[in-house]
Amino acid sequence: MSRANFSTLLRAGASFSKSRNYVSTFPAADTNRHEQTGEMNLVHLEGIRARHATAHRLSERGEGKLKAVIYLAIFLLMIYSAVKIVPIYVSDYQLSDKMQEQARFAVVNRYTEDQIRDNIFKVVQELEIPVKRESIKVFNTNAVVKISMEYTVPVDLLFYHMDLHFSPSSENKAVI
Repeated sequence: MSRANFSTLLRAGASFSKSRNYVSTFPAADTNRHEQTGEMNLVHLEGIRARHATAHRLSERGEGKLKAVIYLAIFLLMIYSAVKIVPIYVSDYQLSDKMQEQARFAVVNRYTEDQIRDNIFKVVQELEIPVKRESIKVFNTNAVVKISMEYTVPVDLLFYHMDLHFSPSSENKAVI
């Protein structure tokens, strides 16, 4: 024999129509019934609390909304600044990495200073870094290759202008 699972417990022979207690929406109509049975109408008390909470909400002035707008504006300004500044630092890191790589290859392959400068300048153009070819300093001997440069990237935020100064350099020595 299988039973159905219900959220309410059922007794054998119980009738739904007899077990219902109807609560009137008018509190004055329920007073007689409650006096006879000795029960307390909790639904009526919850209605009073709900009306009191609604009246309390009507008197709020919205300070929470203004605070949320200010925090949202600050958060969006931080995201905007990060979008403007982070790619510049990523490009500088990539340039430093390529300079180190070129210094290693220059020692092994015996590149001239002009070849090294041309290779670094190609990388600078790919990364869209504002550097002139003449500002790339290369020192090349049989034993040591040194590459360095200095550059400044202007950053315009909505109401603030700043210049980021970078000076990547690389040095590699021959093993022999």
